[in-house]
Amino acid sequence: MKKVFLLAALLLSITALSVYAQHDPLKPFKGKIGKTLEETEQAWPERVEAPKGAPNVVWILLDDVGYGASSAFGGLIETPTFERLSNNGLRYTNFHTTGICSPTRAALLTGRNAHAVAMGHHAELSIGTPGYNGDIPFEAGTIAEIFKENGYNTFALGKWHGNAPKDLTAAGPFNRWPTSRGFEHFYGFMGGSTDQWHPNLVEENDYIDIEPNTKHVNELLADKAISYIANQKSAAPDKPFFLYLATGATHSPHQVATQWSDKYKGKFDQGWDKYKEAVYKRQLEKGLIPKNAVLPGLQPGLKAWDSLTPDEKKVYARFFEVYAGFLSYTDYEIGRVVDYLKQIGQLDNTAIFIVIGDNGGSKEGSYTGNTGNTTTETSQGDNIHFLLSQLDKLGTESTHQNYPLGWSQAMNTPFRYWKSDVNSEGATHNPLIVHYPNGIKDKGALRSQYLHVTDLLPTTVELTGVKIPEQINGYAQLPLNGVPFNFTFTDPTAPTKHNVQYYELHGGRSIYKDGWKAEVYHPRNVFSESGNPDPNFSPRPFSQDKWELYNLNDDPTETKDLAAKNPKKLEELKQLFDSLAQKNNVYPLKDYRAGVPAPVIKDKWIIYQGTTVKTKVNIGKKAVSFTANIELKSGNAEGVVFASGSLYGGNTLYFKEGKVNYVLNDGTKEIKLSGSKVLTTGQHVIKVEYTEDNQVILFIDNEQTSKESITARAKYLGPVSSEGISVGKDLNSPVTKSYAGGFPFNGIVKTVIIEQKAN
Repeated sequence: MKKVFLLAALLLSITALSVYAQHDPLKPFKGKIGKTLEETEQAWPERVEAPKGAPNVVWILLDDVGYGASSAFGGLIETPTFERLSNNGLRYTNFHTTGICSPTRAALLTGRNAHAVAMGHHAELSIGTPGYNGDIPFEAGTIAEIFKENGYNTFALGKWHGNAPKDLTAAGPFNRWPTSRGFEHFYGFMGGSTDQWHPNLVEENDYIDIEPNTKHVNELLADKAISYIANQKSAAPDKPFFLYLATGATHSPHQVATQWSDKYKGKFDQGWDKYKEAVYKRQLEKGLIPKNAVLPGLQPGLKAWDSLTPDEKKVYARFFEVYAGFLSYTDYEIGRVVDYLKQIGQLDNTAIFIVIGDNGGSKEGSYTGNTGNTTTETSQGDNIHFLLSQLDKLGTESTHQNYPLGWSQAMNTPFRYWKSDVNSEGATHNPLIVHYPNGIKDKGALRSQYLHVTDLLPTTVELTGVKIPEQINGYAQLPLNGVPFNFTFTDPTAPTKHNVQYYELHGGRSIYKDGWKAEVYHPRNVFSESGNPDPNFSPRPFSQDKWELYNLNDDPTETKDLAAKNPKKLEELKQLFDSLAQKNNVYPLKDYRAGVPAPVIKDKWIIYQGTTVKTKVNIGKKAVSFTANIELKSGNAEGVVFASGSLYGGNTLYFKEGKVNYVLNDGTKEIKLSGSKVLTTGQHVIKVEYTEDNQVILFIDNEQTSKESITARAKYLGPVSSEGISVGKDLNSPVTKSYAGGFPFNGIVKTVIIEQKAN
């Protein structure tokens, strides 16, 4: 029995390791074994090599950029790198994403529809059904797994956003992290966004501490990409590589050095209405949109720029100046990688695919924009005086900003709606650039075939000549949904081969077929006029959703609803959607957060001495306490005992000049609780208690030393649940400017114990 158990354990461990390993089974020996080496014919197992002459491949994916942002596609934001690559390659004007982050990435990396690989929504919003559980199956091999099996080196950088939060702790499991899904190296962040100045980074499978950091995350990613390429080409110049660079830009927080944002001072004072008109005109002139495209009016709820007050115009224009600087700077850092490829003679033999946005312009900024400083914005909503007071902070480490919705629609010119509203082109219609000098001779040309993000994988496979294994790591592979579009490289008038595509996100849905599109908008929690979520919102029954019908060949911007005139076509498309929905695990339809399990609230959590990463602890709504058991080595104690959050919201317990300080920061003001005495060398217990009546009490060695009243505590404790709590140092963005950098503790934190009553 014991032997059986050990064998089972061994097989289990081998199976687990196979996720990480390249498939390389034992091969028959082709030499001859003699009794001596002189009598032996030596032979070595054949190594997998990429097809002879196969190019390097670089995939670049930006975040939250609409069709009308980049100057390469008619926008008013300067992106010279994108223009240079598109002028020497191809611009695809009818390319589509899934309308939001995680699903687009899952579809891109696997070549399969997002719901078919369990990523029908953000990984954070997973539910217990096959289309939404957030675990991309191993039967859906990634582009990196395919390329590694074909003798390529594989690298991933930047935003991943492909795992449920429960799997992103220091305890894993790691079998669906990038280095277990085919990437030999990974440097980036695992969630949906990160602070641009103080990023929460992972290298390989380890969270890393880069503070005190002086570089923007764009620069860090470009530096690392260049180092990966330099190392690989120096070691094996003839071996191709696959590099996936997914920037955090231009997802919020919109943060960038003032030298970039100030480039645009005054350039958007004309507002979003004039921006749309100017971009629409440029797009028509350059052939980037069909001549019959009509520029839609403002979305319901948006205000015309001329109706705004002077103060509103000032604030909203600055929001967009920062955003524009952010996008231009992103283009610059991508340009550094491109220039390096040229410098080492690899640019001509590198196929570069640039997807400018995993969806359209963001809608998270509400009608007024936000700075991430939740206290004031939640209570004051559209208080323009508060936003004016934050004007000089926009783009800095002190804000977590996003622009107003008016700019979002402007970013998506000429289309309606915005990110996540997949009924409309505004959410899903993004620019694609393909640059490959050795393989594309039609420089600077346009292509208008209908494409989908799932098409990039099969296209890249066909371009490089690699083979998709029937099995990867022992897992039989699911069929692809994407369609190669290599035929468009040489034939600009070739008809589209991707003729049918469904879309769905939190209940909104659409179906495209041969130029026709049926769609239905399903509302999520919309914003009130104050810019805050509407407290009176309740989900609409799906049975009350109204389908619309558009002929995109005649009406590419969806301005003429033909549902009443052509009910037969509408019904045909609705039935097609239903059949594809069943096939791809789209059902059950769900509202935005419906069905998402509530976080598990544990009564007690102990964080031990020696941790080097943040530990996530779900904080409930009842009384909670944080108890630090520490040892001081001198009477001059300095440094952070524990911290969670950033300059725009969080809490931190630290020593300065031997005295205890506990700071709560809501992003605009700080509350400080302090001890009056210098603590002596030796053992001490420091406790912070949050009561159910919103009191915060500081205890030092069981003696109450200070007490403060607060309002909603989520702004202080929310980061403990969402980002985690660091011990012995303030990791990533500091919570307060009362200390510099991570401010490591010069004593010992033996344990931090968090106790609460389960809700």
